[in-house]
Amino acid sequence: MRDIKEKILQDAYPGMRLPDERSLSENYHVSRSSIKRALDVLVQQGIIFKKRGAGTFINPLYLKNRAMFRYEGSNLGITDSFQLDGKKQSIKLINYQVIPASAELAQDLFLSPDDFVYKIERLRLIDDQPFMIETGFIPIKIIPTLSPAVAEKSIFNYLEEAKGKTVTRSFMTLTVEPSSANDQKELNLTPTEPVGVMEGVFFLDDGTPFEVSYMRVHYQYMRYNTFVSLGKE
Repeated sequence: MRDIKEKILQDAYPGMRLPDERSLSENYHVSRSSIKRALDVLVQQGIIFKKRGAGTFINPLYLKNRAMFRYEGSNLGITDSFQLDGKKQSIKLINYQVIPASAELAQDLFLSPDDFVYKIERLRLIDDQPFMIETGFIPIKIIPTLSPAVAEKSIFNYLEEAKGKTVTRSFMTLTVEPSSANDQKELNLTPTEPVGVMEGVFFLDDGTPFEVSYMRVHYQYMRYNTFVSLGKE
C-alpha cells in the first residue's frame, strides 16, 4: 500500500490510472486478495477511487491537497488529523484530573456509576500558535497508565503503540458559535471572531467507547474534510 502510494506521488501511473489487480499482484508477488486489501485502504483514505468497468484511478484532490491525506495510520487523533506541511505541532497540558464519571459520561462511555475517568484539558499549538482547546474524558479502566507525561503527547498514538489498541471510529457534531472570553484568551481571538466547536465520542476498533471530547477550534483551522461511502457498512 505504501509503495503504491509512493508511486502515485512520483507520478508513476500514466493517465491517473492504476494497473489492474492482476498486474499489481504479479508485480508485487502477492495474492490478488492482498492487493485488493491494500487498494481498499487507499480507497478509504480517499487517495484512489474505483470506477466500475473502467478501472482504479487516482483522486486528483489528493495530488492538490496532500497534507489533508497525510496520515497513514488507523487512528483518528488530532495529532495526525491536523498535519500541515512544514508546521510543528505541540501540546500544552492545562489540567489533568481523575474524577468520578458523571451520569452523562457514564451513559456515553458505557461505564458503571462508580467508575472514574481522566479529565484532561490541553491547548494544541501549530508553530507555537494556539489553534485548539481540547477537553477529553477517558475511562481509567481502559488505559490505567495514562500519566500527565503521556497526556502532553498524542494519547491515541500512545494507545496504539503501548497497548495495541486503535481508535477507528467517531461520532462528531460540528458547529460554529461566538467565541467566549476564554476562547479569546487562549486562541488569541478578538471578541468579534467566532470559534469552531467539535464534540463527539471516539470508539476503539472493537466498538468500545474510548473518549468523550470537546474541542474549541480557531476558526482559521476549522476546515473539515471527509469521505462518505453510501450503501456500505
